Amino acid sequence: MAESDNSQEKTEQPTPKKLREAQQQGQVPRSRELNSMTVMMAGSAGLLMLGSFMIGELMQLMSHGFSLSRSEILDTASLLDRFTDAAVNALWIITPFLVLMVAVALFTPLMLGGWSFSPEAISFKTDRLNPLSGLKRIFGPKGLMELVKALAKFLVVSLVAIAYLWTQSDNFLNLGREPFLQAMTHAGWLYGMSFLAISSALLLIAAIDVPFQLWDHSQKLKMTLQEVRDELKETEGRPEVKSKVRQLQQEMAQRRMMEEVPSADVIITNPTHYAVALKYKPGEMAAPIVVAMGRDQIALKIREIGSEHGVEIFEAPPLARALHAHGKIGEPIPAQLYYAVAQVLAFVFQMQRVRQYGGEEPPRPDGFIDPFRQPGAEDE
Repeated sequence: MAESDNSQEKTEQPTPKKLREAQQQGQVPRSRELNSMTVMMAGSAGLLMLGSFMIGELMQLMSHGFSLSRSEILDTASLLDRFTDAAVNALWIITPFLVLMVAVALFTPLMLGGWSFSPEAISFKTDRLNPLSGLKRIFGPKGLMELVKALAKFLVVSLVAIAYLWTQSDNFLNLGREPFLQAMTHAGWLYGMSFLAISSALLLIAAIDVPFQLWDHSQKLKMTLQEVRDELKETEGRPEVKSKVRQLQQEMAQRRMMEEVPSADVIITNPTHYAVALKYKPGEMAAPIVVAMGRDQIALKIREIGSEHGVEIFEAPPLARALHAHGKIGEPIPAQLYYAVAQVLAFVFQMQRVRQYGGEEPPRPDGFIDPFRQPGAEDE
């Protein structure tokens, strides 16, 4: 019972498959505080870099736009054209700032979670209309966390704003004593610095929120031990399916092996329990190759196919067992068996010449030859 209870607790880290599925469903870590901080920081930096340029250009545009002759004032069509030209020029002036803000908004998600577009995440779901679910989200742990973050953000930003405005109060009051153009430029600079100082306060909020969002995302995707086991079975295949696949693979391998039997030069048998089919092309192969081998029913099938295609069948029980134990299908025979196999192949090739050209049959080698006996070895 204790093991069953533990298997239902979400204690396991999410598997790569679980993470991929979550990303496909749009479930990636996100921090609105990080997005707000980067956009505001980029906006304040953009105002500091482009503020003077934009203010100067806009003032010239306004000066030119309000410099109208009496005839232009009375001509409504002319006024509309001038307004259209002024709007287009104003848009071009603020375009660099807009491009900066759009770029930051697009690339900020790459810092946490990456880009993610999921049709399933934006699909209509009736449970989202359930007021009880909405109340749970508002008054639940996540809603409480969002309230705490909002209050902390308000407190931190307010303190930083008050402190900065207090230190710069003299500069703001002196704007009224400066010439208009200089005051506008100075005001733009002060506004940008104020914006940057207030935005930097969000760094603290984002530094706390990002680790929390990563932890919360990991907690949501945690799996029970039983879920991990089920996924492992699905990934690697259930035992009965794997057994069936292995059986099919073995059948296919046997069919391919049987197709090679007619090309063999000799089939060495036990005579009934083992059968090994060998092929050797002098001048083309360095050593004889095992094209098929098997026991019992497979050995019987090899002998039947060999007999149908006129392949020489040679009974040599010790050699057949040695070849079956040490040989591999599709590979040359072991070097220790060269001499024993050479005796059999020499007899087979001599018999082929006798059948083709006639002559006296060669003496048949002893079927119980020692498979590991080397040439020149003395009999004990």
